[in-house]
Amino acid sequence: MSDKPLAGKVGLVFGVANKRSIAWAIAKAWADAGAKLIFNYQGERIKENVAELAESFGQETPLAPCDVGKDEEIASFFDFVKSKTDRVDMMLHSVAYAPKESLEGDFLDTTRDAFMKAHDISAYSLVALSREVAPLMKDGGSITAMSYYGAAKVIPHYNVMGVAKASLEASVRYLAFSVGPRKIRVNAISAGPMNTLAARGISGFPIMLKHGEDFSPLRRNVLPEELGAMGVFLASNGAASITGQVLYVDSGYSIVGMQYVGAWR
Repeated sequence: MSDKPLAGKVGLVFGVANKRSIAWAIAKAWADAGAKLIFNYQGERIKENVAELAESFGQETPLAPCDVGKDEEIASFFDFVKSKTDRVDMMLHSVAYAPKESLEGDFLDTTRDAFMKAHDISAYSLVALSREVAPLMKDGGSITAMSYYGAAKVIPHYNVMGVAKASLEASVRYLAFSVGPRKIRVNAISAGPMNTLAARGISGFPIMLKHGEDFSPLRRNVLPEELGAMGVFLASNGAASITGQVLYVDSGYSIVGMQYVGAWR
């Protein structure tokens, strides 16, 4: 693989909030690998952070508002994209949300509204964005979503977000089948816990972080640059035959069968 495996490629990045975001780790790796990027931001509060990070590339990097829970904003965002480029080669979906109270109590108490909101933002948005980007991937492309082990196993307090991530992973498989004839690949990265703004909203997150260090085979948590490297790989020709997969980048935590969870109870 060359030093610039994504040279000349154009990527869309959804989900950067600040420099700790997983989306930023992958975006930076994409840019370092030669890609030109276009960013979304949700609301004016986030815009300044995203703009400042985008400017660090030393060139004008387009960004536009897009609340992925609103079809009209998705349509407007892609109109903006079309004004900047006639093609897209890759897209990152690093977007998830659930009401804070649904990540604190018992899953049994999940409200209908919380369930619907978590699935709309965390899972359906991948379908909505993929539908818009597919026609722009004229020579094929790569779509990457971010997931977590709570989609496959019960993680205390992850609650409805785990169910939404399971929906996201199923959507990855169905989308891969749907857009495969267009030479578009769809995969998910299941990342180990990282100290992001979103993760800190999960009750007991510091315990989750420490648990990963203590019980993963590598005895440490994943590093941002490792997620970036996986993001580059999935967007590159090296992953040309990989689609519909969930790839774990978690220091091996997901392979261990007897993890002590008593500290959570």
